[in-house]
Amino acid sequence: MSRILVVGASGTVGTGMVPLLHRKGHDVVRATSREPRSGDQVHLDLLSGAGRARAFDGVERAFLLSPPGHTNQDGILIPLIDAAKAAGTRKIVLMTAMGADAVDSAPLRLAERHLEASGLAYGIIRPNWFMQNFNTFWVQGIVEARTIFLPVGDARVSLIDARDIAAVAAELLDRDEFDGQAFDLTGAEAITHTDAARFLSEATGESIRHADIGADEMRLRLRNAGLPAEYAEQLLFLLALMRQGANARTTDAVARITGRPPIAFAQYALDYRASWQRAAEGVSQRGHVPA
Repeated sequence: MSRILVVGASGTVGTGMVPLLHRKGHDVVRATSREPRSGDQVHLDLLSGAGRARAFDGVERAFLLSPPGHTNQDGILIPLIDAAKAAGTRKIVLMTAMGADAVDSAPLRLAERHLEASGLAYGIIRPNWFMQNFNTFWVQGIVEARTIFLPVGDARVSLIDARDIAAVAAELLDRDEFDGQAFDLTGAEAITHTDAARFLSEATGESIRHADIGADEMRLRLRNAGLPAEYAEQLLFLLALMRQGANARTTDAVARITGRPPIAFAQYALDYRASWQRAAEGVSQRGHVPA
């Protein structure tokens, strides 16, 4: 049994990962930016660095990610890696994003390279766009207008369920045979957003469509959702890459590491169908996107 720190424990991936690690017999410490409310929580402010050294006290393994909404991911992640090493942590599983390794000077790639050179055991996971963006980040348009508003045309995307990412991360933290490797994580098939709308329609029994809006309209929607201008521009850049087909590739990493196939989008739609009912309340504007 290991003592494992999970950064982002209350997030889309972390909430699925923590119980998986418990089932494997590990002692899990959940990082929180707020005042800890239980014995398994530790305060860690990723932006200010408050609580950084204490968070890794006695931690043998750790899961790290950069919070959404920020473009200086290297400035957030590199100090975390250094703090982990200084505290005697032996292994880190780092989540970045599919395509992070395309340019060596990109912020997430700088963080990956720092980890690779740290001397620590490590695993890197680079997930494609999350299926869960439809019930978080893009949910308002679906609930209010029955429309997925995205400027991506007919591009195919190998969307991945966050539950699969959590399962992969838990395996990499628990086992050592995959150490020193990076994995692009995708679903088993690449679909268009028109396909996604059809699956959502079938799951909810309501008519949902995809609208291929322009970049200016998307920018306005992102800003109205409260995203900082710099981050909104980064998302527009990533969506433009998606439109060009950059996110269509599939890999077998989920099946190879977990021993089962990835969750299909049709199953995701059924599991989350209550999120898109017209009466849905308290919908969130936040989700995960590669950055």
